[in-house]
This record gives sequence, structure tokens and C-alpha cells, in this order.
Amino acid sequence: EIRLRYRYIDLRRPQMLARIQLRAKITAFLRHFLDEQGFLEIETPMLTKATPEGARDYLVPSRTHSGQFFALPQSPQLFKQLLMMSGMERYYQIVRCFRDEDLRADRQPEFTQLDIEMSFVDETVIKNLMESMIRLLFKEMLNESLPDPFPVMSYHEAMQCYGTDKPDLRVPLEITEISDLMTEVKFKVFANPANDPEGRVAALYVPNGKTLSRKQIDDYTGFVGNYGAKGLAYIKVNDISTGRDGLQSPILKFLPDNAIEALLKRTKATSGSLIFFGADKAKIVNEALGALRLKIGTDMKLVQKGWKPLWIVDYPMFEWDETEKRWTSLHHPFTAPNESDIENLEANLGTCLSRAYDMVLNGEEIGGGSIRIHRPEMQSAVFRMLGIGEEEAHEKFGFLLEALKYGCPPHGGIAFGLDRLVMLMSGASSIRDVIAFPKTQTASCLLTSAPSQASQTQLQELHIRLRTPQSTKKE
Repeated sequence: EIRLRYRYIDLRRPQMLARIQLRAKITAFLRHFLDEQGFLEIETPMLTKATPEGARDYLVPSRTHSGQFFALPQSPQLFKQLLMMSGMERYYQIVRCFRDEDLRADRQPEFTQLDIEMSFVDETVIKNLMESMIRLLFKEMLNESLPDPFPVMSYHEAMQCYGTDKPDLRVPLEITEISDLMTEVKFKVFANPANDPEGRVAALYVPNGKTLSRKQIDDYTGFVGNYGAKGLAYIKVNDISTGRDGLQSPILKFLPDNAIEALLKRTKATSGSLIFFGADKAKIVNEALGALRLKIGTDMKLVQKGWKPLWIVDYPMFEWDETEKRWTSLHHPFTAPNESDIENLEANLGTCLSRAYDMVLNGEEIGGGSIRIHRPEMQSAVFRMLGIGEEEAHEKFGFLLEALKYGCPPHGGIAFGLDRLVMLMSGASSIRDVIAFPKTQTASCLLTSAPSQASQTQLQELHIRLRTPQSTKKE
């Protein structure tokens, strides 16, 4: 907090100066690359309309339109699509975006994106060009050679093997699916989720894990509890050659020989290793074992040096929101589905894939994009599938639906998180270290004491009367 309060002194430090200088060089390189590729840098409005994009909007009251509000953009998504409809075939912008969300260590209420959109392209064209840009950037700035091409992994494989859609491939540990091996066992902790369509039983194999002490295992049990796991079963493999007798675990008595044999074979277990287990709803298992994989990788010094980029593709088009009891977009409602037939799409909401793609680097999502919907009837249908009625769609997105009727080229794009990219390339531990004047985790600026109260005159001009939590209680 002291560093943020006296940021002008903090920025004098050589390390901070070097990071800000690197950021300037990176943005200059990206601009030059895109200019050379025929892109136009076009600015889009900061005062715009509130649209549902996953987080709360920052609202700006209008003095000239009493009772009405602008919203600060969460992204320039709709404007860049409108630019494609306007004939601007290649657009980019280094743009500030705003999201009023619950903050985490790697989030800021205002952040910077490199926003890109192209007409008459498919996924391959966009991915190839963006790979070239990132490869050249790393070579120019860090003299590092990234793989050519980047590996590609499906969303399903990422979740099954790493428990996350942004896997850090520097950690050489994988999660193994074993639900099918546990459906008949009498151990209900495994059998129940194994027979639950929404459940999962999975194993995390740790070479040389036998060296872990009981206290370390207890600590890991507490760690996965933070992700909703009710416990952390394990088997120590002391001597693989002696079968059950060479194993050590409280759960062995509940598992038959055939299940143990199949488990050891599937995980490719060797003597001196340890196997951790997750058994619960798939979401909990993925999050718990995915986080445990990274923690063990760090604790046992298994994290490899270097850069491990990859593309994640074949995302589900929709996901079910259990709280609201409706389908929601996994990315955003303007992402094109793999299915071009509307009837087939409506009949397969739970299995349809989208034409989305994310670039991941060392466990961080640095870029995300998709091919967009360019047919008005498909866009209206997707709104309908998301529970957005015709009237609501017209109110919020009428300008987009109207524009689509005048002809729209097939188009797609991507947005890179510039702050996160600079953080990785500079070796910083937080995006706050690569932003000149960042906010705190409570979205405040200690240097300027923002946010602050507005004067009564300003509020009267805007026809706003405040109802704070305290005044509401008094009433």
C-alpha cells in the first residue's frame, strides 16, 4: 500500500522503470507489426451503452439526458464488428476497458487490450497471423524462440488432463480419468460420483511422491478444501512389483484387486510414486486437482524453465447456469457456433461447440477470440437460446441486428490482455507492477484517493439523490 500511495517514488526504482520501458517497446512493436499487415488503428467510443458481457458495467450519468446513463466499455466488441460491416477489413486498437467486478490479484477495474478484428477470415488465418506476431515479439524483445506452430489442445482435453482451460505445460503432471474403473467398487466415496453423470473420479500421479510426509499430505488436503473438495485420498506406491502389498493407503481395504490393478496400469505408476484422488462433482474435481497439480509442481520444483504457449479450441457454445436455470454463453453471445443449421443448434445446446480460440502462455490466458456470427437470423436465434426475448434483444442490440441485415462479411478477431502479456515478459508477479498507476484490490487509487464523493451541486445537475447503505438502514 505504501508503494501505491507514493507511486511517483516507487516508479523511480530501476526495476519499475525497466518494466514501463518494456511495456512501451512492446506496444510500439505491436503497432508496427499490425501497420505492416495492413491494419487500421481505429478508436471506438468510451461513452457507450450497457450490454451484458459477463461483469457489471461502470455507469456514467448523463447531465443532458436526465435519468439516463452511459456505460464504460467492457470491450469494443460490438463496435469492431460494426467496423467490419462498414468495410474496414482489418482493425486494431490498443484500448482501455472497464469491468466492475470482484477483484482478484490478477485483475484491475480498468485494463488495456490489444483488440483485433479481420474480415473474410477463418480460425486458421487468425491463429497463424497472431502466432507470427507473438513469436516475433518474443524474439525481438527477449531473444526467445517460441515453437512453430503452437500446440493446439481441445477444451475437453485441457479440462480432463489439467483441470483448467488455461493449462501451464511447464508442470509435467497430468490428471487421469478413472471414473469408469470405479463404477462397481463398494467404496461409495468413489462409486457415487463415478455413477453420477455430473460427477468425476480422477487421479493425479506424482513421481517420487513417496517422499511426501503425512503433514505435507494433510496440508494438501486442507489446500484442496479451498476448492470445495471434501477430502484428498491417496495411495503411496512403495513397491509396484509386489502388487497390493507394495501399496500404502487408508482406502486400500475398500478397493478390490482388479480396480487397483487397472488404476496402477492407467496411471503408469512406478515404485516410489504417489497417487492423489479427487471424487466429487466434475467442476470441484477439476478445480481442486488442477490447483493441486500446480502447487505440487511448485513445491517439488518440477516447473520447467522457458515458455509453453498453446491454443485452446473447441469450447462449448453454451453452459448451463444452475443458479439462474438457463443456458449462458461460455464466451459471449456474438461467438459463432460450429453448427450452421439453427434447428440442429437448438436441439443440441449442451453439446454444440463454438468457433472460439484462446491463446495460453505458461498457465495464463493472454488472448481470446472467436469467429463471429454474421447472419442476422443466427444472431437472433442465439439470443433466443440464451433466454433473451425479442423485445429485450431489440432494446439492447437492435442496432447490431439492424446492421447485420445490410450485409456483413464473415469475420473474426481476438483480444490480447496487454497488462498480462507485459507481466509475463517482464517477469513481474502482478499486473499492478506493469501499470504506471494501478488500483488496489478494492478498486481504489491510494495516490489520488479515488473514488471520492461528488459535490451536492454536481449531484443536483445530474438529478441524482444518493441512497447509501447507512441511509437505507435509517429509513
